[in-house]
Amino acid sequence: MAVTTRTLGRSGIGVSALGMGCWAIGGPWAEGTQPLGWGAVDDAESIRAVRRALDLGVTLFDTADTYGAGHGEQVLGRALAGRRDEAVIATKWGYTFDPPTRQATGQDASPAHLRRAVVDSLRRLGTDRIDLYQLHLGDLPVPRAQALFAACDDLVAEGLIRAYGWSTDRVDRADALGQGARLGTAVQHDLSVLRDTPDMLAVCDKYDLASINRGPLGMGLLTGKYAAGSTLPRDDVRGATATWLEWFRSGRPAPEWLRRVGAVRAALTADGRTLAQGALGWLWARSDRAIPIPGCRTVAQVEENAAAMALGPLAPDHFAEVERQLAALRSAALRSADRPYWPMPPTPPTRP
Repeated sequence: MAVTTRTLGRSGIGVSALGMGCWAIGGPWAEGTQPLGWGAVDDAESIRAVRRALDLGVTLFDTADTYGAGHGEQVLGRALAGRRDEAVIATKWGYTFDPPTRQATGQDASPAHLRRAVVDSLRRLGTDRIDLYQLHLGDLPVPRAQALFAACDDLVAEGLIRAYGWSTDRVDRADALGQGARLGTAVQHDLSVLRDTPDMLAVCDKYDLASINRGPLGMGLLTGKYAAGSTLPRDDVRGATATWLEWFRSGRPAPEWLRRVGAVRAALTADGRTLAQGALGWLWARSDRAIPIPGCRTVAQVEENAAAMALGPLAPDHFAEVERQLAALRSAALRSADRPYWPMPPTPPTRP
């Protein structure tokens, strides 16, 4: 059964059931010598990919001001020129950066920075409003976040944004958004067949928040492109040694995650889907609030992911088989030396 639309939480904004993650199209940027982008990209191909996504019914585009040190928003704005009203733009603020050097420089949780950031994002995106504005600082203390959300209420009243949310993997932070933010409507958090987050989904259900799923394909592990011998280039964030990066270590797929991919591959592809399409179908079967935002930077990637909407949620028996295989793998890991590699509860990344 096809799944094509979702509602963006209590905002009532309609979006496609699949979004396009735009981290990669920002191109290279770094924090010192640590790359934070996915290597060099072709801006023309990125623009074609965004427009092809629109043609295929994808309406939600998720980016951040810091991706490519502002370049990602500029590319997305160029791609949506003339088609802005077909799209729902989600972007984020909180980190600081230097555009000329493409360097990340820190973070700023002040209301003054929020005001500057939204104006700068509107300019780069070439639009008069942002549909979903997300706090990018996932670990920010709740009182400081609440002050920012109060300022976001003012931005809504001014027509600069339509709704806001929080990009965080902290359940207590999501709960605070649901309780205290009048127009807060979405949590962007890590969720995939490799890492379920039932507590976060419960918060989304409790407060009628959208669950926007980052990492739905495990940074590429669930595309089937990478094996134990694969090596990512050093200018790719996955080829780096960042402490928050767990799917890959020093440029190679982490073996414990590859084992999990191998365990669920047959169930995810049993009805003829590609591995990536099966992983997306698992998310839609997992929750009717789930809106995965797999990263894309080519037309081919967009076409494969968008085709998953026509296939819809994973069938109940295939979903059950995925859960059975993961439970068996978990039990085996707990009885072996691999126990440290099955984090219980999972430890999600905190950046970018």
